[in-house]
Amino acid sequence: MSRVAIIGAGITGITTAYTLAKLGYSVTVLDKNRDAAMETSFANGGQLSASNAEVWNSTATIMKGLRWIGKRNAPLLLNPAFSWHKYSWLAAFVRNIPNHKTNTIETTRLAIEARRHLYAMAEQENIDFDLERRGILHFYYDKDSFDKALKTNALLQEGGLERYAVTPDEARSIEPTLTGDFFAGLYTPSDATGDIHKFTIGLAAACRKLGVRFVMDTSVTRITSDRNHHQIFHQRYDDVQSAYLEAENIVVCAGTGSRAIARMLGDTMNVYPVKGYSISVHLDDAASLAATPRVSLLDEDAKIVTSFLGDRFRVAGTAEFNGFNKDIRADRVQPLIDWTRRLFPEISTRRVVPWCGLRPMMPDMMPRVCRGRKPGVFYNTGHGHLGWTLSAITAQMLGEMVEASAQNPTLQPAY
Repeated sequence: MSRVAIIGAGITGITTAYTLAKLGYSVTVLDKNRDAAMETSFANGGQLSASNAEVWNSTATIMKGLRWIGKRNAPLLLNPAFSWHKYSWLAAFVRNIPNHKTNTIETTRLAIEARRHLYAMAEQENIDFDLERRGILHFYYDKDSFDKALKTNALLQEGGLERYAVTPDEARSIEPTLTGDFFAGLYTPSDATGDIHKFTIGLAAACRKLGVRFVMDTSVTRITSDRNHHQIFHQRYDDVQSAYLEAENIVVCAGTGSRAIARMLGDTMNVYPVKGYSISVHLDDAASLAATPRVSLLDEDAKIVTSFLGDRFRVAGTAEFNGFNKDIRADRVQPLIDWTRRLFPEISTRRVVPWCGLRPMMPDMMPRVCRGRKPGVFYNTGHGHLGWTLSAITAQMLGEMVEASAQNPTLQPAY
């Protein structure tokens, strides 16, 4: 039985572990945290959203970013302090603007296909993750922003997504708790929401039943390779001694840490951490529960998304280019609270839990599911803001790639 070491126990690492274990591989998962899904997979916006498949590489994004410079509560924030990685990444981001259409259509197709695999995993393993299959409603405050959204919508529809325009009255019939004056909306009935942390923890438990071994609380310090044989040296946070494990295959699913792991393997993986914030509003009283939207929303002006997660209302947004900084800033959290109070005044915000996570983004906004330069090295990383949405399909793609490489070890690296 071929051995596979997976580095990273977030949503991509765990879906990959599950997929490979089902294919008959002996799988070990390593992670620096004590439990699965403790980084970016802990408290994201919750949306399983093919309707958000548009890649960010566009002139419009650049122009918005320039207008927002200096505004501390802007949806997109750039720390101007010099960093070679940050500015070289941004230059590569700009160079990918011509690929906007192609990458948006391809991401849409992947997101639609991913649903089938994710729902199958949840059903087979009986995972309760507060799934709400009520669709996602985007709403717009003026004709100009709506007209621009219609152009993007044409690309999503070309990718196979059912998404249609709705009037304000139709939008309120879809989600009766929605208040405020807006121009129009776009509704995607096939999209859904769910708690990424609950799902990943549940799938990790299923992995253990399949024989997957977990080596947690440990950081990878060094990797040596000899033909198809790899030694992964790792060290627990509370131990000065290193240990190692051996495997024929390595799969890097380390999120924003993938760039550092790739260097150990002689590869380049240009992942940059883009910080996002969320709040979990605990619905402690009947009035709050009744006032909470069940349909997932996206306010295109504020770039804020929502999900109903049983006893919590998740509100998330913002993109911050600030390296590996994970400080939770009050001035970035407050706009999420203010937005909730303004649009849903009956929801109590007495108990609000803030969180931030680092999205692992590639300059072209496309995930990397590929082989490395060395035999038996693979990557499933760089999903950006769509890790929850795309993880189930990229795990399947990775499984097929590992199987193909096992049958033909001479396959060349593919970035």
